[in-house]
Amino acid sequence: MTGTILVRAARVPQRDGTLSEPVDLHVVRGRIATITGTGASDGAGPAVEPGVEPDTEVLDAGGRVVLPGFVDAHTHAEAAVFEQDVQLAMLRQGITTVVTGQDGVSFAPSDRATYDWASTYFAAIDGVHPTFAGGSVGDLLGTYHRTVPVNVAYLAPHGTLRYRVLGAAQRPASDAEIAVMVGLLEQAMDDGACGLSTGLEYVPAVYADERELVALAKVVAARGLPHVSHMRGYEDKGVAALDELMRIARASDVATHVSHLHGPARELLEHVGGARAAGRDVTYDSYPYLRGCSILSMVTLPPSLPLADARATVDALRDPATAVRLAEHFAGLTDLWPRITFASVPGMEWAEGRTLPDVAARLGLSAPDTVVEVLTATELRASCVFAQPPTNSPESVRTLAGHEAHLAGSDAIYWGGSPHPRGWGAFARLLDEHVRRGSWSWWDAAEHLSARAARRFGLADRGRIAPGAVADLALVDPGRVRDEATYEAPRTPAVGIEDVLVGGVPVLAAGRLTGATPGHGLRPAAAGSAARARS
Repeated sequence: MTGTILVRAARVPQRDGTLSEPVDLHVVRGRIATITGTGASDGAGPAVEPGVEPDTEVLDAGGRVVLPGFVDAHTHAEAAVFEQDVQLAMLRQGITTVVTGQDGVSFAPSDRATYDWASTYFAAIDGVHPTFAGGSVGDLLGTYHRTVPVNVAYLAPHGTLRYRVLGAAQRPASDAEIAVMVGLLEQAMDDGACGLSTGLEYVPAVYADERELVALAKVVAARGLPHVSHMRGYEDKGVAALDELMRIARASDVATHVSHLHGPARELLEHVGGARAAGRDVTYDSYPYLRGCSILSMVTLPPSLPLADARATVDALRDPATAVRLAEHFAGLTDLWPRITFASVPGMEWAEGRTLPDVAARLGLSAPDTVVEVLTATELRASCVFAQPPTNSPESVRTLAGHEAHLAGSDAIYWGGSPHPRGWGAFARLLDEHVRRGSWSWWDAAEHLSARAARRFGLADRGRIAPGAVADLALVDPGRVRDEATYEAPRTPAVGIEDVLVGGVPVLAAGRLTGATPGHGLRPAAAGSAARARS
């Protein structure tokens, strides 16, 4: 390969919502050098443009739409990205960059004990990294340098910082402990983190007070990067949870990004819109499905149990005294049990893809006892897909996806025999549902799926089709693009995107992986220079 590629006869989205006539994108050393009118062809092969080397590689777009490579703003791919089936799942949707370190729990910065905790607690979400076993954010980002076909950005996870300082302590941090966390976060930002993530429904962040969160938010605010949060609640708790994030934002002046926002759209967007009108920099991501996915312990157990310590929690679940205390908690979850389907159950793989009532019947147990059995048998390493309450309606999902504060995130979790299909189809589904139905133009699609996330996380020169931009490019067939993954067959790749470049290197050609690994661990623009995400 010469390092020079001509993407011939591609149509580029225009700000007015139209598509350009076919143009040629000249890619030199990983960037778009020029965009010119399509050259003539005699039918025997591509013509040679003036100024283009004769050995230039030519990719014939054939009138397909060229979009800036998509940025998945919320994904749990820090280990899964090394799996070829996951790489294919991403690229067949046009995803060229993933933002990891989500929900406040991930692999770095960590000593060995913290890494062991994070990789155990989130085993069913983040998996196990094949080469990293603790170290700095810079060390982790280095594992992606030219080893994978997509780029990986990383948020500094608050829960990991907190565990490193406080362990599994179920209390607010002291001033001295906060100061240590601040120092660790500053180093993580120096090492290339693109923001701070919190998981306020997960341990140990559930024990953090606003004083702690504000102190950490000030660190990322000083660098023009966001606080990304899985809030303390969604659906009927969403408005109160948003209020907490806005108090943190006012006290720290941090930009706020809400993870996988879902629930009653009108009420939620009134709060988002009000905060933006008041000058707060607020965005959110969402995915186009009515079911969620998480670890079973978070969905079913109260935070009063020592969930940050899997062994202690398993011991507690085996204690008859705990069963008595849990009875009241489980009594309030009767409407949840029929909505749960098991995604990953190590050692009980036969249960994957089956509903909780089905598994309970096969075990001859009640639903609560089945949950306890699965959690103890797997040492909390089980995950589930679950239907959201009725407030997360199809209309609400579409409304949230149409807002100017929205950008796309799959919340992909790739592990288990029956994972949520969002990791294989979220971006293709958004294109199919919103462009085909006319609620988005192709320019809007580029904004929602790429440009806003690139701006939000300071990913310089990505998210746009223009001279000088990094040539992360996806060629989309407008008539074919769609999500083919289902809850019954979740690992089915999307269709309609068959050619993708990362840094000017073809990584997907004719729908197949090329084997090229030009990906990087991406670092944001220099401190203070990351652009605000508001359009």
